[in-house]
Amino acid sequence: MVTYTALTTLEGKSAANKLGEAMENMIPEPTGIGIFEVEDGSGLWEVGGYFTEKPDSSELALLQAMSGAKPFVVSEVPDVDWVAHVRRELVPVEAGRFYVYGSHDADTVPEGSIPLLIDAAMAFGTGHHGTTLGCLRALDRLASDGFVGKNVADIGCGTAVLAMAAARIWPDQVLASDIDQVAVDVAKSNAKANDLEGRIHCVEAAGFNHPDLLAKAPFDLVFANILKGPLIGLAPDMSANLQNGGYAILSGILNEQADSVLEVYAENGFTLVDRSEIAEWTTLLLQKKDKI
Repeated sequence: MVTYTALTTLEGKSAANKLGEAMENMIPEPTGIGIFEVEDGSGLWEVGGYFTEKPDSSELALLQAMSGAKPFVVSEVPDVDWVAHVRRELVPVEAGRFYVYGSHDADTVPEGSIPLLIDAAMAFGTGHHGTTLGCLRALDRLASDGFVGKNVADIGCGTAVLAMAAARIWPDQVLASDIDQVAVDVAKSNAKANDLEGRIHCVEAAGFNHPDLLAKAPFDLVFANILKGPLIGLAPDMSANLQNGGYAILSGILNEQADSVLEVYAENGFTLVDRSEIAEWTTLLLQKKDKI
């Protein structure tokens, strides 16, 4: 079965939400609407509709004119088994000592590596994205330099691959949080699939705003693989909830955004330990300054 997408971009979250609501009343009606911020610092938002019949071009043109959006791009989407497709495309990833793989590649795990199982159906945070890969490499560097995390948190955990990596190499329980309950459920499932139940405690929370996180603070290592805006907003709380001498591994940052993130974290007591780029993404390894 062929389905259709109709995509456009426009400025501002409020305008994007209003356009998305208007698209819900189209005939033929869409099977779903997606609204996403474009992660390039432009301030643009993408609005997309998904249809089982080709959408009406005149109705799309009217919605575009009313909202001030760019012209809609309508595309046919062939019927694809996306899980099978992703399984073919997502080959295992090595990041230092860590080996991220799907269950279909279980027989490829190298001897002596630290395996992390993330299946293709839950592909975000598999290690293929430059942000996740950068964080895993930063963790490997810290551990290779002799650091042992005794109180670790993964803020905005997604699949919890970073929390699982820390739990694999250190004995203490790792806290993982995400603002999305679906992500929390995924994180719990992944922990179970990796025999890490009880080693990773997953909670729904925005930033550090959860009793379980606040009770365990200050942490000695915090992952935050999110986006520039939330990272900047998190900086004061990151400083308040990280012990002196502790480390923060930050990603979800476009290369051109890294300096502005660094500036804010420097103002909140952090120094740069390492900075790496993978494609268009930067990962920062920071250390909180000791009190004088």
